[in-house]
Amino acid sequence: MKRINEYKKLFNVETDTDLKTLKNTYRNLVKEWHPDKFSGNEELAIEAEHKSRQIIEAYHFLVSIAPETITANEEEHLTSADSGISDFKLKGQMLEVSFMDGSTYEYFGVSKNIFTRFINADKQLRFAKRNIFNSYLYRRAKKAA
Repeated sequence: MKRINEYKKLFNVETDTDLKTLKNTYRNLVKEWHPDKFSGNEELAIEAEHKSRQIIEAYHFLVSIAPETITANEEEHLTSADSGISDFKLKGQMLEVSFMDGSTYEYFGVSKNIFTRFINADKQLRFAKRNIFNSYLYRRAKKAA
C-alpha cells in the first residue's frame, strides 16, 4: 500500500484515475524530468535520471492497477485462479500468489489475519476465491508462460 500511495503522490492523482489522465500526467512528468534538459549540470542530470526511472516505474505500476486494466484482464485472472495455486508469500501487506499456469498476481492490503486464515484453510483455493481474489486490489506481476 505504501508503494501505491507514493506513486499516486508522485503523479498527483486520486484513487481510480482513468488511463488517459495517467498517460497525460506521465508525458508531462517525463518532459519535466528528462535528463537531457539538465545536460549542463551533472548533479541535476543524475537526479533527473533517477526521477525519470521512478516516473516510468510508477506509470507502469499505476496502469497495471487501474480499474480499466483490471476489467480488461478479469477473465484472464479468473482463468489463472482456476488453474490452482502453486505458491504464495506475504510481503508486508502484499500477498503474492503464483498459479499453476505460471502467472503471478499481487494482492494489496491483505492483513496478517487474512493471510493466517488463508494458510490454515482446508481448501486454500476456495478460501482465496471467496476472500482474497475479488476483495483486494490486485495486479498481474508475471504473465503465464
